[in-house]
Amino acid sequence: MNFRSSICLLAATLPIALAPLTVFAQDAAWPTKPVKIIVPFAAGGSSDALGRLVANGLGDIFKQTFIIENKGGAGGVLGSQMVSKSAPDGYTLVVSGVASHVIAPLENPKVFDPIKDFTHIAILGGPPIALAVNASVSATDVKSFISMAKATPKGISWGSPGQGTHGYLIGEAFEVLTKTPMQHISYKGAAPAVADLVAGHIPASFTTLSTAATQVKSGKVRLLAASSSKRLPAFPDVPTFTELGYPSLTGVTWFSLSGPPGMPPELVARLNTAVRKVMSSPQAQEQLNKTSMETFDFDVPRFNQFIASEMKQWAPMVKQVKTD
Repeated sequence: MNFRSSICLLAATLPIALAPLTVFAQDAAWPTKPVKIIVPFAAGGSSDALGRLVANGLGDIFKQTFIIENKGGAGGVLGSQMVSKSAPDGYTLVVSGVASHVIAPLENPKVFDPIKDFTHIAILGGPPIALAVNASVSATDVKSFISMAKATPKGISWGSPGQGTHGYLIGEAFEVLTKTPMQHISYKGAAPAVADLVAGHIPASFTTLSTAATQVKSGKVRLLAASSSKRLPAFPDVPTFTELGYPSLTGVTWFSLSGPPGMPPELVARLNTAVRKVMSSPQAQEQLNKTSMETFDFDVPRFNQFIASEMKQWAPMVKQVKTD
């Protein structure tokens, strides 16, 4: 090979050889502009609160603006689909979770593949689901609620944060397990469902406890049961569904941070470390404890394993609810 051929070969192969270094350099420089975090539910709910908490924390760490945009609808599917089709450069992320990325695709596999169509970055945590009623409702416990529902023509109406959400699944499963006639009303998030509950437009709701907590403390809403594994310190008089004989209704409505498929692993690792730092901070823990939210400290592989285990856990219940 002569000198001229060597130079030509070098010129042809150099861009390819330097490509990984260029990507690495871009990852190291990220973020050089504002980052958008899509919350696929209405403002005011648990996903929104967690999204804003982590956005503020990441903004402090990376010295860049993290913007929250609420894109509610279809149990978190619409906003999530938008992010799954975005560029994998780290500038468009989504608050994912058990509703949008486990239950919804189990109900309808056509919406997206929750594993292949996303890059899962870090878990944020979340609250249990609570069976809550308007304070004017006569039922004071689950037993009397079931009796009241069975005595109501066509069944009692109840609201959820949306079709396919964790609250929806727990509510539908409760109806099946207790053979209680109920009429489901779907909302675009927990906040509007709780607002209608307080206003008396619906008598009951299966919703995230964190969203209802303030109204419970003000006396406008009464809790009958929670999906937590044990009684909560903030609500020691509220029994768990397990105590009442319904262990399959136990679970946390967890939320997480995800991005489009194909995000660079180095960037994902940086984000995971930063999110865990935000969520474990004393300020975040104080805020989360006030609303009975549980947090998890998972690295990227452990978080992805967790998602797979959640799909396996909830698949039988989704099938049961769809069948019945």
